[in-house]
Amino acid sequence: MKKKITIGLFTDSFFPMADGVCMVVDNYARRLIKYADVYVFAPRYSEEFDDTKLPYEVIRCKSIKVPFIDYPLPLPKVDRAFRKKIDSYKLDIVHIHSPFTIGKEGLLYGKRHNVPVVGTMHSQFKQDFMRAVKNNLLATKLNNTLIRLFNKCDECWAVNKEVARIFYEDYGYKCLPKTMNNATEMLPLKNRKEACDLINKRHHLKDEKILIFVGRINNLKNIFFIIDALVELNKINKDLNYKMLFVGKGQDEEELKRRIKKNHLEEKVIMCGKITDRELLASYYVRSDLFLFPSYYDASSIVQIESASQKKPVLFLKDSATSATVTNNVDGFIEEFDVKKYAKRINDIITNEKMLKEVGENAYHNLYKNWDNAIEEVYNEYLRLIDEH
Repeated sequence: MKKKITIGLFTDSFFPMADGVCMVVDNYARRLIKYADVYVFAPRYSEEFDDTKLPYEVIRCKSIKVPFIDYPLPLPKVDRAFRKKIDSYKLDIVHIHSPFTIGKEGLLYGKRHNVPVVGTMHSQFKQDFMRAVKNNLLATKLNNTLIRLFNKCDECWAVNKEVARIFYEDYGYKCLPKTMNNATEMLPLKNRKEACDLINKRHHLKDEKILIFVGRINNLKNIFFIIDALVELNKINKDLNYKMLFVGKGQDEEELKRRIKKNHLEEKVIMCGKITDRELLASYYVRSDLFLFPSYYDASSIVQIESASQKKPVLFLKDSATSATVTNNVDGFIEEFDVKKYAKRINDIITNEKMLKEVGENAYHNLYKNWDNAIEEVYNEYLRLIDEH
């Protein structure tokens, strides 16, 4: 029998937020409790969330809302009760999922108590800093601060090989990080006809081809590029019978609606809102034909794995980190960052049913990874790090 350990997961974003990092931490915790005692250290938000519904314990830290940023800023330095609570736990390993304030507390705990610290590189942080400060020198300095924190960890993991390369070659991390791909808890739906019928009824669909985007409705995701591509798609193939579904909510929702109206796409685009029911979300993937994900911001999004779980391929942009896991025309599609080329590629793909089916099947076999299998590997890596430490 493997020995039972105590694990601390530290994150600067958590429920009721539902971004990729939050979902990763939740899936880690839900599965690790089979092997270990697990505690999640996370921010407290003004919007209430019932932590008692979770099968693991969450320790919350005070936070404040910061203008123009989606995420509140956790303040562990002024939350003495939170810091005292951290030290009351005898953790065997610390895993930080963000290099900001709560992640830093996790690192400090590890140093104080002489336990190993592993950090996961979920994001391309310099992009965020460039958008915020609009100055390359300052963005580099801010990014270097985070890299110094990662360099103090015993080991770091990147969510795919391209993110590992970026942190090593571009950001200056001390070595090439270990690649630990993300996964999903979403299971392939067995009754696919029932799933399609459900979405058809929900949005009054018939036999249209369905394009889909799932994620935060935020310009960071390059959602307005999708609108521009749809305008071009209508010029390329005026007779194409399709609908574009945006699944999610976010700060740029009203601007997206404005652009839809401005470009006369009201009959083609459906705003579906945020879908929290996982089986319902799986049904959206099943009903879709092609997932459009032209994001340069994301490192490795859970939604692309969810799409693969339902045998649906994704169209990425060339040189994006998210495209690093796919082989073009084999288990996904990659196109240049050019509106006309992207639109033509959409048309070429969704009018070729044979190719769509083949690439979708390959996506399922090559890219779909379930958290149950992934977490067993994570747990064994924890044990290795504890032994080595």
